[in-house]
Amino acid sequence: MRVIENDESRKVYSLEEIENSIIWGDALEILPKLPAETMDAIFIDPPYFFQAGRRRIGQWSGKSIYWGWEESWDEFESYEQYDNFIVKVLAECRRLMRPNATIWVMGAFSNICRIGKIMQDLGFWFLSLIVWEKTKPVPNFLNRRPANATEFLIWAVKDKSVRDYTYDHRYAKMISQPRYKFPVNIWELPICREERLKDERGRPIHPTQKPEALLERVILMSTKEGDLILDPMCGTGTTGVVALRYNRRFVMVEREEKYVRAASERIKAALCQKTILD
Repeated sequence: MRVIENDESRKVYSLEEIENSIIWGDALEILPKLPAETMDAIFIDPPYFFQAGRRRIGQWSGKSIYWGWEESWDEFESYEQYDNFIVKVLAECRRLMRPNATIWVMGAFSNICRIGKIMQDLGFWFLSLIVWEKTKPVPNFLNRRPANATEFLIWAVKDKSVRDYTYDHRYAKMISQPRYKFPVNIWELPICREERLKDERGRPIHPTQKPEALLERVILMSTKEGDLILDPMCGTGTTGVVALRYNRRFVMVEREEKYVRAASERIKAALCQKTILD
């Protein structure tokens, strides 16, 4: 596993040099340098734009409900700026997808509707909207609105002509809730707690680190062993950890140095564990 610092003078990165690597840099600068139609699957967890035009949706009397909404990478000047950012990223993702690849895009109440429209305008064809039902959601202590107990994943292909995408029906049925006799689009999982990475002061390194169990479902339901998975905003590297565990390859991109460091150490630990188990 390597960390590759983006070289602004480079026009193209070969698949061989980026496979199983973290590329440190801005996704909008790096994605255009990757070879077209090389990814078997893409998982993207973009900023949720909780800042919403400089007015924090979760704010009351000057106090933010969720400390995670204070991150600078979630700040945009307007909905238009946010939409333009998402359009550019998803257009590049679509270019990088193999003809039968699928893409997963995460979102919350603040952005999922905007992302859905953008994806359909770009030509993506929806396969499902997965509802992540959190078994232990963060409460809304100010009692001004219901607590957000769900997040969403749009699962899509490049266009409506795609038929031969990977879908493990048996696995999907296995992870469905017992009250259903067939796979459904509701995934009941806890938020990231025990596995959450923390700094030397005991504070979470990333405010929205996703649980490995969530990525396990994404990867095992929609990819095969040996497939190449792209995560263009990888945060602390959950996608890479799970990909390694299940014998998939990965390419991850991240612009924040502290997340790159955390993801690198986490991937190295996962590699050591895998070597021991193998």
